[in-house]
Amino acid sequence: MRVIGLMSGTSCDAIDAAAADLAIEGDTVVLAPLGALDHAFPDGLRRDLLAALPPSATTMADVCRLDTLLGQALAAAAARADRELCDGRAELVVSHGQTCYHWTEGGRVRGTLQLGRPAWIAERTGRIVVSDLRPRDVAAGGQGAPLVSTLDVMWLRDRPGVPVALNLGGIANITVVSGARGPRAYDTGPANVLLDEAVRELTGGRADRDTDGALAAAGTVHAPLLERLLAEPYYALPAPRTTGRELFNPAYLRAALAGFGHLAAEDVLATLTELTARTVADAVRAEGGTEVIASGGGTRNPALMAALGRALDGVPVRTSDDLGLPSGAKEALAFALLGFLTVHGLPGTVPSCTGARHASVLGSITPGRCGPCLPAPGGEAPTRLRVAGTGRSRAPEIRIPDAN
Repeated sequence: MRVIGLMSGTSCDAIDAAAADLAIEGDTVVLAPLGALDHAFPDGLRRDLLAALPPSATTMADVCRLDTLLGQALAAAAARADRELCDGRAELVVSHGQTCYHWTEGGRVRGTLQLGRPAWIAERTGRIVVSDLRPRDVAAGGQGAPLVSTLDVMWLRDRPGVPVALNLGGIANITVVSGARGPRAYDTGPANVLLDEAVRELTGGRADRDTDGALAAAGTVHAPLLERLLAEPYYALPAPRTTGRELFNPAYLRAALAGFGHLAAEDVLATLTELTARTVADAVRAEGGTEVIASGGGTRNPALMAALGRALDGVPVRTSDDLGLPSGAKEALAFALLGFLTVHGLPGTVPSCTGARHASVLGSITPGRCGPCLPAPGGEAPTRLRVAGTGRSRAPEIRIPDAN
């Protein structure tokens, strides 16, 4: 089955679209990547989205408008991916949407809201759409995240030692694939989200990211600020735990900087980079990790990857590209996998990773132009994933922003 996965993460920087051919062979899902692309948000949508996210106040009118506009943007990304990556032969679109609120109380997730109405995708592409993947796990007592852990566990389960998959998106999360306590997954803390907010804050909105980590690389870690940041109670919560912009947002950053007087932008960014590296490394060491396999936008930040290497001090760090999965597309491919499992009637969660009472078939299905056209239920759930292709199975990544 040819599947398109769509993902817009905590950084809200673009829609990631990735395509793959997926098939079940015995206890294994075979995934052959077909490529990936970045699809820019239309002018003004990212600004309006960031303005509506926590801790900002918003209205139901804003929610309705964003749900529609995000749905239309996701539809455009899906249509482009079908045309450019699938030769117009995609059979299924899986849309994560945009997380706008993740409701947690006392370490428990009460609800989660992803916007991006799937009807627009089905109407534009004519394909079946699987969406709204997180709430079913929450209803089963889970965190609803990190759902990429399903791919990680299936993909890396036969590697020696204690492999740790790391995703460096807006928030950093890890999947401990094996070990004394079995598979585990959780958000370690901020990755790009505070870095991006700091750039916006310190440049007065003239820039929104530290390209190639250049500013952080030119700065010096401010020890008192780092000590204050590391005192955040979130880092002491037991796993599984999840977080997002509900905690790590502009107000959080301003409170952290309060009382220090003027700090150079380079030093603030160097300190935030060290915060991500330190919190990830602390989690990896606590889990007995023997290698780290990183993916996500943060892998393209040399300053962050260098800080992570120093903090891990001897634990090897490689990217998922080295094992055949494009690091910038891995999360979108993970959602393609989850939707593929859904239409086969198969569960898409690892309960020990999300904290749920049981594994669940995820998501809601929006019929395509010809109706559901779903495959027959797949029987026993596969437990492994193999990346297919030539050589190291490295698929081409296409990174061309396009708002049309």
